[in-house]
Amino acid sequence: MLGHHPGMNARLFAASIALSLTTLFAQPGCSSSTSTATGAAAGADGGTIHVTSAVGVGDPCTPALERDPAFLGFADHEVNLETKSTSCATGVCLANHFRGRVSCPYGQSADGAPPSGASPCMTPDKHLPVTGSAAASANKAQVAAQCADRSAEKAVYCSCRCANVDGKTDDGAAYCACGDGFACTPLVAAIGADPDHLAGAYCIKANTAYDASTACGQGDCDTATHPCH
Repeated sequence: MLGHHPGMNARLFAASIALSLTTLFAQPGCSSSTSTATGAAAGADGGTIHVTSAVGVGDPCTPALERDPAFLGFADHEVNLETKSTSCATGVCLANHFRGRVSCPYGQSADGAPPSGASPCMTPDKHLPVTGSAAASANKAQVAAQCADRSAEKAVYCSCRCANVDGKTDDGAAYCACGDGFACTPLVAAIGADPDHLAGAYCIKANTAYDASTACGQGDCDTATHPCH
């Protein structure tokens, strides 16, 4: 049976409000925009589940937060879900224990200078310089480089919810079946909403489950030693 990771932080946000509101927990009543397809299937627990389309799972996506030049990046101890994502056919853009910005793999210093061989961080839509905000004055414009072993290619992509927090699919909610090369993995702990349409397990790429003892242990993305895209 699938379970959840006690104490795991999850940042959940809707694409339509991503630039103005980011919270560590989903508000009651929030739900993914993944649409229900026609038909049903048998879940791992033997229950009949409403099936959502898994088309597009694994497609690359860039979270809408990166359109904000004040946003300095994600933290690798967090799981981040962007629901109602216009980048994903599944409606969900997942950043699974990912550090930095998808659009700036090599990061930049506090004064906005990129490392050798790289370019300064820019927003992906309007190509504005990433400057940080006054509230983050300690970090100024510093953006961390992506971890070589958890680069955007491995940790940020379109996903879908494949089970609830109990590892089940028999509660009448809509779930997807993970395809080949993906594993249904518990990522988001329950937050007390009723019903809770976000907590539970999501499809992640095989062999990319987060291990705090080894994650980011292969160094940072670097144009010379660890090129990332």
